[in-house]
Amino acid sequence: MNLTTYDLTVDMLDVHADRNTFHRFDKFNAKYNPIGESRLREVFLKTDNYCNGKYFANIIKEVASDLEESKYQNAELRLSIYGKSRDEWDKLAKWALQSNVYSDNVRWLVQIPRLFDIFKLNKVLDNFQEVIDNIFLPLFEVTAKPSTHPDLYKFLQYVIGFDSVDDESKPERNPLFDKDTPTPEQWNDTENPNYAYYQYYIYANLAVLNHFRNEKGLNPFVLRPHCGEAGPVQHLVCGYMLSENISHGLLLRKVPVLQYLYYLAQIGIAMSPLSNNSLFLNYHRNPLPEYLARGLVVSLSTDDPLQFHFTKEPLMEEYSIAAQVWKLSSCDMCELARNSVLMSGFPHKTKQYWLGPNYTKEGVAGNDIARTNVPDIRVAFRYETLIDELSNIFKNHSLMMQHNE
Repeated sequence: MNLTTYDLTVDMLDVHADRNTFHRFDKFNAKYNPIGESRLREVFLKTDNYCNGKYFANIIKEVASDLEESKYQNAELRLSIYGKSRDEWDKLAKWALQSNVYSDNVRWLVQIPRLFDIFKLNKVLDNFQEVIDNIFLPLFEVTAKPSTHPDLYKFLQYVIGFDSVDDESKPERNPLFDKDTPTPEQWNDTENPNYAYYQYYIYANLAVLNHFRNEKGLNPFVLRPHCGEAGPVQHLVCGYMLSENISHGLLLRKVPVLQYLYYLAQIGIAMSPLSNNSLFLNYHRNPLPEYLARGLVVSLSTDDPLQFHFTKEPLMEEYSIAAQVWKLSSCDMCELARNSVLMSGFPHKTKQYWLGPNYTKEGVAGNDIARTNVPDIRVAFRYETLIDELSNIFKNHSLMMQHNE
């Protein structure tokens, strides 16, 4: 690269998103390569490389160490499984255990990039069923018999769920998924399956896997995809039907009916206004304050902090900027933080420590103001309003049924 350490600067790394990445996901993806060199990305940000992911592990340990020192922050970090080979899980688990990236403050979400078209084009895979098999067969095997994948068995204790990621604004020939859609064995086209196709087959396999893991007394997994950041609104329909929580949900602002459904079902939405500001939606137009005011379960989250943040405290950046720009009250901020804990995949005991022993109860009974700092009157208002909305819907439904009879 013809560079010395003296020449190297933060600006030269060129990993920060700027005005040129707005609505240009291709330019944003290029920011993952320091100095425009994919080799550096391979060396520093991969778990499976010639140095066995040593540098990436050291970076994660630094982040975990900062979290442990702060005492008041936990993180759910993403690791990728692509579904292009059967041994991906074993390699990832081996890296995690050998590198000792364990921390009480960290849990893992496994993100599945939607890249079947690229693998098919490069003749890595023949059909979509191979992706499903490569992702889920090792998980069924280790659940049935832990000795088949001992490292993976240990690693999965700290995996809380699955995420599905890619550029949602990519055009889809047909965003719908119906009975005429080819099965995974039949999908051998170079065209990428649509968003709904990916979500359905991830969800269907997770549902069966979770039943199996519950029978074995093992931790289940949730589906928490990137959803509604861009693209057609059908993505949000999939999120509503299949997901535990979603990330982003920006397009709900354009579809009031779906927004209402998300409210009624209290589906969590982790929002990242600073990320959206550089990619899809200017900060002042972000719908987070409206969602919060209407009672949707929203929280603040970071997304790609390497690209969008400037300090060692990216989550504090999100909270402090949101508070300043939208003039959020301390009550609003505490409600966002409470929602964040409720939506997270940390163990029940950890949530009890943060929110109180009765946090699973609804309404004021589940609010420990000494821990959450959310006033009982705010929690009571949220609960009573939701119950009132649900009561009206069911009352109207029963009246319509009687009228039809």
